[in-house]
Amino acid sequence: MTTLLPIQIEDDRLAPVVHGAKLERLCTGALWSEGPVWLAHDQSVLWSDIPNNRMLRWSAEDGMSVWRDQVEFTNGHALDADGNLLHCSHGQRALVRTPLVNGQLLASTPDQVLADRFDGKRLNSPNDVVVKRDGTIWFTDPPYGILSNHEGHQAESELGGNYVFCFDPATGRLNVASDWLEEPNGLAFSPDESLLYVSDTSAAVRTDGSGNHHIVVFEVQCNRLENPRVFATISPGLSDGFRLDTQGWIYTSSGDSVQIFHPDGTLLGKIPVPEKVGNLTFGGPGRDALFIAATTSLYRIVLNTQGNK
Repeated sequence: MTTLLPIQIEDDRLAPVVHGAKLERLCTGALWSEGPVWLAHDQSVLWSDIPNNRMLRWSAEDGMSVWRDQVEFTNGHALDADGNLLHCSHGQRALVRTPLVNGQLLASTPDQVLADRFDGKRLNSPNDVVVKRDGTIWFTDPPYGILSNHEGHQAESELGGNYVFCFDPATGRLNVASDWLEEPNGLAFSPDESLLYVSDTSAAVRTDGSGNHHIVVFEVQCNRLENPRVFATISPGLSDGFRLDTQGWIYTSSGDSVQIFHPDGTLLGKIPVPEKVGNLTFGGPGRDALFIAATTSLYRIVLNTQGNK
């Protein structure tokens, strides 16, 4: 299905980026879509259907299929510096890797647990992950996978806090990059990697209207995050996941759209989506296609920009 979008332009700088853009629903049938990642080697998207405990795959050639079942409630994904597939596993409470074998990422390849404990205590439920050009892996660890059995396994937190972690695969060292956020969720680096944007979604599970639904930006100092400031408040809904393009614009999920922000904090506009958006990623041969994981479906919109690698 292809529809012309009534894109909401708040700033004229957005107009050339969305000129001629059309939203397509590529497939549907999930319960809650999250964590999309583009695989250039076979021109496909993998993403999580978290409550159904499976990973889905879409390609123009094959359509939608189940890539893996019984995946221990994976959420966010990314490719590491060597092309291996990283998973944030709610069920295993771990950062997990599927190795690249002969240039292919195969569902049958056994996974490797990279990190599941900090100071001897189990992680909460790793949520989203990004990789810096130096190979270090940065991920968030809120409690959402241990709050119930809906998206993981209910349990008490052993850490007693919710952190942004930095993992160095060269040394195996895991360190807390920041403890400043209440419930860190999505994250993405600026193009020069001097900044890391991280969303705080502590409003997600509160019924009294309190909690945070904003994006915070940090300065990156080696393996630490410093000088946090609130970058943008997202409404309606939450900034569950987001990505940046090569000019540093932020494309974030929300309750009714993909919201687009300039690095100066200006809301440039919104791309309305018929379902609540969970997460998104850039892909396609030119990295100009924004793939949107939204509740039951996977959508695509081709923009006049490129995703930041």
